[in-house]
Amino acid sequence: MAAAQDDAPRARVAPRRLGLMRRIVRHWADYLYILPAFAVMLLVIGYPIYDTVYLSFFNTPPSLAMADKTYVGLDNYSRILGSDSFREVTINTLIWTVYSTVFAFILGLGAALSLNNAFIGRGMLRGLFLIPYVISAVAASYVWRWLYHSDFGVIGALSVAFGITETPINFLDNVHTSLPSLIVVNVWKEFPFAMIMLLAGLQTVPDELHRAARVDGAGPWQRFWHITMPHLKGVTMVTVLLLLVTNLNGFTIPWIMTGGGPAGSSDIWITQIYQLAFGRIRFGIASAYSVILFVVMMGLGYFYVRALTQGERRPE
Repeated sequence: MAAAQDDAPRARVAPRRLGLMRRIVRHWADYLYILPAFAVMLLVIGYPIYDTVYLSFFNTPPSLAMADKTYVGLDNYSRILGSDSFREVTINTLIWTVYSTVFAFILGLGAALSLNNAFIGRGMLRGLFLIPYVISAVAASYVWRWLYHSDFGVIGALSVAFGITETPINFLDNVHTSLPSLIVVNVWKEFPFAMIMLLAGLQTVPDELHRAARVDGAGPWQRFWHITMPHLKGVTMVTVLLLLVTNLNGFTIPWIMTGGGPAGSSDIWITQIYQLAFGRIRFGIASAYSVILFVVMMGLGYFYVRALTQGERRPE
């Protein structure tokens, strides 16, 4: 009887230990339904990834005659990781990504907290805050280029009119101000996304907890820190990860407004890859650069999936 009792838990646990391939073989008919979609994903996603990784081990000629490409192994990766330009571009990328993410989240959180309260004109204000997010990034980039223009820009003219500066500020043609100016535009463009996500999360915070804490003498900051933020933990993680991924892939604003200049002061990974591939026609080293970015993105994707599936039970 003792042996039978010991075998019963093992029999119940055994199905959970089935490997992935064994489960696929057991339920092979179910996967036929997703086979067309899987084939399309292999064609439009899998093959480009494979071809990029494959090209990263070759030195491609400027003539684009791929039959003349030469195998260099990991030389492209070592040249990239050991170059001074990679370190400079990486610093710019970190500054661009971190500052854009932090300030977009802070502004989005402030807007969400304000719009979560009932007041006259709240609906109209929500619509106004969404304008930067729904405007095309290309159109927004050209509008901000004119706003930043050193001769005809509105911002420079206002700074002179109010006596802030004696001459208009040169935002985009100065190596010290070009990247911060782009970050301002990017934050303006992305904070409505954080606002939407956090405003949805605020709807899940029970009002009873706030009322009880107010009765117990808790102030606004204590209620925010001990009640609101714990309920926003999940949506905060998802929002921050999505902003990080978006900013790492942010190409339109930096390329249209400065093209990575002046003197590479606003050059980030994605613009550097574009310049290497289509400016200098060096597809091999650009592919290696893309693989490095892909690995970083996969790392962020892993944490994003973990954040989405946190708390879910594994199906038996």
